[in-house]
This record gives sequence, structure tokens and C-alpha cells, in this order.
Amino acid sequence: MQAAQTAPIDRTSAESAEAAAVYGRVTARLLPFLFLCYVLAYIDRANIGFAHLQFSRDIGLSDASFGLGVGLFYAGYMLFEVPSNIFLERVGVRKTLLRIMVLWGLVSAATAFVQTPFQFYLARVLLGAAEAGFFPGIILYFTYWFPAARRARVTAIFMTAICVSGIISGPVSGLILKSLSGAFGVKGWQWLFILEGLPSAIAGLAAYAFLTDRPEHATWLSDREKQIIRRELEHDARVKEERAHPSIWAALKEPRFYFLTFAYFSVPWASIVVHVWAPSVIQKSGVTNYWYIGLLSAIPYIVGAVVMYLLGKSSDRTLERRWHFMFGAILAAIGVVFLPAASSQPVALIVLLCIATSGYLGMLSLFWSIPPAYLSTTVAAAGIGLISSVGQFGGILAPTVIGYASTHLGSSAMGLYTVAAVSILGGLAVVLGIPARAINER
Repeated sequence: MQAAQTAPIDRTSAESAEAAAVYGRVTARLLPFLFLCYVLAYIDRANIGFAHLQFSRDIGLSDASFGLGVGLFYAGYMLFEVPSNIFLERVGVRKTLLRIMVLWGLVSAATAFVQTPFQFYLARVLLGAAEAGFFPGIILYFTYWFPAARRARVTAIFMTAICVSGIISGPVSGLILKSLSGAFGVKGWQWLFILEGLPSAIAGLAAYAFLTDRPEHATWLSDREKQIIRRELEHDARVKEERAHPSIWAALKEPRFYFLTFAYFSVPWASIVVHVWAPSVIQKSGVTNYWYIGLLSAIPYIVGAVVMYLLGKSSDRTLERRWHFMFGAILAAIGVVFLPAASSQPVALIVLLCIATSGYLGMLSLFWSIPPAYLSTTVAAAGIGLISSVGQFGGILAPTVIGYASTHLGSSAMGLYTVAAVSILGGLAVVLGIPARAINER
């Protein structure tokens, strides 16, 4: 009886082709717009690294203070991540994205007017609070439309927006700093926040007008197409019920859960170097033209996107996650640990940033294939949320450590060595803490 319940849906090849066509239509309707929104989100989150090239001296910000401000973004993000998802479940994605994107766009643009370190700290907390819930909200939104068997590939495509944002934001931010400094009496870093923040607010208005909360509300689907989606989602729900565990408390009693949490805690450490500190590192190597800094900062994302794809493809082909994640951690550590030695060599520096970015993106994409395969379905919802929230502490600590080392030790070297060490420990947490037999994908 159980085997019959968990078997795939019985259907003819014609029905399979029909379902594929329906999901192709859904994907084409929803994914490009959501992809664009995620690109804008990461641009608004990471453009602080380029603004830092100019604005720190204007508001009296040391590297330690800058690092603290960068980390405070994650404090606001953590506080409102879960409440935001609860709000989305109740009122739908259209109203939720309207609130999130309009607020984060306006807060990002308003950062152009900060004049003191305290105002900078406040702006970063508010930006994190405004953006909180966007990524987990979209992941939840996908569950309303796609069954698990189709959701993984959609999520993977969605996450490549991180690479695209890095490729776009570098040259665009560099061009703004170079070309608009002093235009109409406004400084370059102020133009940066205004011009890159307002599109997000506009996209929030577009999200309310364009998106559909659930399949049953889609006027662009026929009744037959809605029925196909409902059938697959109902089958998915039945399978999840069969794998149910009593509660999240059962998972919290297992050491493996904490190994997973620490592994995700290690991921933001390398990301801070890639997203936030890379422009400053490139500038200190002797590249002073902001446009060139922007172009050079895009190269690691191009290389990283290719490596992330190849690493993910290899992991999917072999259904091996742990050692692939470890390989990403090693790449991130190697790229970061040698940055101080290459501080005055731009070519070597870009090579190392390519290695670090490839490792970070590989870790990020591979990590989220592990918890769903390890945790039971009922526990996964709460467990993944908890892992995500606790893991954000890495985003708070990493920039604080790097900034402190740069200000009080005269060099960011010790901070970067710490990032490399945490990356390796994160990889070991997965390899040594999660047995291969515990990942149920075969």
C-alpha cells in the first residue's frame, strides 16, 4: 500500500507532455520577473562596497565602523525574516513584495543622505529589515506553483541572479562613481544609492500588478491547466505526509542539525569578501579608476557562475553533496587566504577573487541541496528556516572581524585568515558531521 502511495503519478506520455507545457508556461510567466527582482535585491545589498570607496571619508567612517555597519544589515534581516514569511502566507506574494521592495528601494535610496556613522548604522538595520523575507518568501511562493520534482531546477535558475547582479553592479556602480561625481552638486556615492535604489521600489509596484498569488487566481491559466497544477501539488503533499516526523524538537536533539547550521554559518564569511570588500581590495592594489574597478569586480562573478554550474552538475550527476561542498569551501579558503600576499598585484588579486567567488557560490548552491535531503518533510520547513536565521550571524561577524583587523591591526590580513579558517571548518562540519547515508536522495 505504501509503495502505491509514494509512486509517481501514473499518466500517459501525452499527459506528461501536457504537464510539461503547463509548467513551461508558468515558469516563463513568473521566473524572469522574480529573477530581475533578486538581481535588484543583491545590487542594493552589495553596492555598499562601491560606495565605501568614496563615502567613508565624507561621514568619518573607519574600516571597523564600516564593517559593523555592513553586519548590521543582517541583524535587521534576522529579526524580520520569519514574520515576513508569516505575513506572505496570510496576504499573498503581491502585497508582500509590494511592501518589501518599495521599502528596501526607498531605504537604499535614502542612504544617500546619511551624514554620520550612527545614521549609516540605522540605514543598514532598516535596509535589512525591509529586505527580510524576500528570498525565503520567493522559495515559499515556488511551493504554491511547483511540486518538489520541478522546484529544484527553478530555484537553481533563480539563485544565479546572484552572479548576474555581481556582473551588472560592478561596471554600473563604477560608472556612476566615475561619471556622476559632483553632478548637480550631488556626490558620486549619493547618486549610486539613489539610482540603484529607486528601481527596486518601481519593481515592487510592478510586482503587485504583474504577479499572481496562487494558481487558482491565475486568469492567464485555463481550468484544465489549473487542474494539472493542483493534481501535482496534491500528490506532492501526500508524499510529504508519509515522511513526516513528530516535530522540530526531534531534529534539534541530533548533533547533525548543528553541524548543518554551522556549515551555513560559514557561507556568509566568504560572501562578505566577495560582495563588500572586493572593490576596496582592488582599489588598494593600485587601480584608482572607478570604472576599471567596476569592470574588474565583474570578472570573478563570470568565472564563479561557470564553476558553480559545473560543480552543481557534477554533484547532481553523482548525487554526492558533502565532498562537493567541501571542495567549494577549499576554493573559498584558498582564494581568501592569499589575498594579503597579492595586495599590490592586480592580476593575481583578480585570480584569487575568482577562486574565492567560485568557492562561495559553490558552497551556497550546494548547501541548500543538503537540508531537504536530510531533514524529513515536516521538520524541513521549520528546520531550514532556523538554519537560515542562525546562519545570518556569519553575515554579522565576518565584516566586523575584517573591519576590526583593518582598523586596529593595520591590515585586514588577520580578518581574511579568519574567513579562510571558518570556510574550511564549515566544509569539515558537513563532511565529518553528516554521514553520506543520512542524505536521502537515491
